[in-house]
Amino acid sequence: MLDLVPRYLVDLDASTTPQVFTDTLIVGSGVAGLRAALEAVRHGDVLLVTKSSIRESNTEYAQGGVAAVLSKTDSTDEHVRDTLEAGAGLCHEDVVRTVVEEGPARLREVLDWGGNFDRKDGEVLLTREGGHSRARIAHAGGDATGHEIMNLFIRRVRESGTRIWENSFLVDLITRDGECLGALVQAQQGERRIVWAGATVLCSGGCGRIYRESTNPAVATGDGIACAYRSGAEVRDLEFVQFHPTVLYIAGAERKLISEAVRGEGAVLRNLAGERFLADRVPGAELAPRDVVSREIVREMVARGDTHVLLDLRGLGASRIAERFPGLAATCASFGIDPATTPIPVRPSAHYTIGGVAVDGDGATTVGRLFAAGEVTASGLHGANRLGSNSLLEGLVYGSRAGDRAGRLAAELRGRARPVTGFREAGPPPAREAMDLPDMRNSLKALIGREAGILRSGERLRRALATVEAWGTYVLPRRFDASAGWELQNMMILGRLLLEAALRREESRGAHFREDFPRRDDRRWRGHLAFRRGRGIAFEPLDGEAGA
Repeated sequence: MLDLVPRYLVDLDASTTPQVFTDTLIVGSGVAGLRAALEAVRHGDVLLVTKSSIRESNTEYAQGGVAAVLSKTDSTDEHVRDTLEAGAGLCHEDVVRTVVEEGPARLREVLDWGGNFDRKDGEVLLTREGGHSRARIAHAGGDATGHEIMNLFIRRVRESGTRIWENSFLVDLITRDGECLGALVQAQQGERRIVWAGATVLCSGGCGRIYRESTNPAVATGDGIACAYRSGAEVRDLEFVQFHPTVLYIAGAERKLISEAVRGEGAVLRNLAGERFLADRVPGAELAPRDVVSREIVREMVARGDTHVLLDLRGLGASRIAERFPGLAATCASFGIDPATTPIPVRPSAHYTIGGVAVDGDGATTVGRLFAAGEVTASGLHGANRLGSNSLLEGLVYGSRAGDRAGRLAAELRGRARPVTGFREAGPPPAREAMDLPDMRNSLKALIGREAGILRSGERLRRALATVEAWGTYVLPRRFDASAGWELQNMMILGRLLLEAALRREESRGAHFREDFPRRDDRRWRGHLAFRRGRGIAFEPLDGEAGA
């Protein structure tokens, strides 16, 4: 397997590099990172490092809402059942139950802190999304839930006394003897700093930008997952990448997500001939799980030779669209589309990284003093396919749990944790000659999107894997001094792991669909494909079952 020498061990002189000390280091500023900071700061000093501005994360762009059992007509058991069904046999039921049971309390905290969620007659409004048997999605600003949560949490984190470094890149984690001691961070202006921490919490999001077409912001290059892998932490389930079925498709324009809640309110999908094609194909039609809807859209496009399908909101009416989906209405208007009179062109795009760093119920990884929460993780909540609006819920619950446990551990270690000096590793220095970073990056994204997208096959995956192996021998040994090169290396590592896992899993399950193995195979494949640096790939069966 391709490997990469940790960059911080090469020509880094700890005696001359500025050093910073904190009890708890948090990397990432989405809902999980901000919630973790609010919990950890109760136990000591917290430094939050974020790659861009504090607001730039997948949370900011989350439209749908938070799934939680708030209605008297709903129940924990039903939410658990819906999550397990969407997860296609790979959810950890104890994790699902914990998150679903704690979720309402975490959401009520948000409401008590002043979260301005949509209400009617004083009650929080709830809507339904695909895969949910009940209306249980709480939303804010119509389709601006993430933006509202970010407004609230950013204000509270700033007021908490948490130190915040914006525009600061996580170069690598610093580990010794199986423990994470902190991280090497580089500021936008080029200054590198060593951050020593009693505990570190990764909340850096997923790797959606490894695909050419993605709903994710530019920062989602999987840096935290790659750093965790290099540190020796277990990462798993990387073959499961969820595609969002309905993304605004305008040739040459940035892809814009259209919330699943639009279909929950009654919008339907049609082909370019105006025919509704889902109703007779799959149970639930437009409200089937996301992987099912995405595959059917792709099949319809391929069968007809079209580049997209149509999302028809005309039945909702102009006033309902303006009230419930003001963000969507504004986005469509910028392209000259009135959704009250004209169906919207849509197609699936990469949306959510289901796999990631393996964690326990409190966010602890397999590396000591290293924790993680949110999309960077594989917690066992989502299984093989995330149920819509469970991600913000996971961020609230696991952010709280990981922040609390990390903060407590850091407090216990205060005054006893000692920095390490003299980073050196024998061997020749990495190559430094110039390379065309944008071209290499675009080539990788196009390859992953083409060969490891919604429909996969062994032949295409093997071909892509060989190509990435060849590229990796050129890209991974190099030394870079700026984030563009480090991002490319991280994306190359994750692309390699994703392709190997997708090739190894010879079945179709959840978000992973193999045309050459179109059936789910619980006898051989009910379990996780996990990686650890230096150990390759291993199959971890669930419930002690024998696996492939």
